[in-house]
Amino acid sequence: MIWFDLVPGADALDFDDALTGWLGWLRDEGRIDSWELWRRKLGLGPDGLGEFHLDIRTADLGQLDLAFQAAATRAGETEARHSAVYRQVTNVRFGLYRDFPDPVLRRGGQSRGGGR
Repeated sequence: MIWFDLVPGADALDFDDALTGWLGWLRDEGRIDSWELWRRKLGLGPDGLGEFHLDIRTADLGQLDLAFQAAATRAGETEARHSAVYRQVTNVRFGLYRDFPDPVLRRGGQSRGGGR
């Protein structure tokens, strides 16, 4: 999950075009599964999380790592697509969430630690 604002003067529809260019390319390359973009309505939302919320979906952490590897190259078409998005955002906050409960979680297998 990514929460952010656009930099002053950035056009929201131009940003969406750039985002679609970047994330669509990552999806077509098999580096992400999908994404959804939301914009805060009527100013309602928690302080500090920004006007926009982006949810990028991957099959697993391996696929997410492929997306990070692409962004880290900082070269050629990859950098142009990434930069077209990144230069338009500010106040960025990141979070990494997983499905819950996930398939590997089993009852009785959790250590509660600390004891009583």
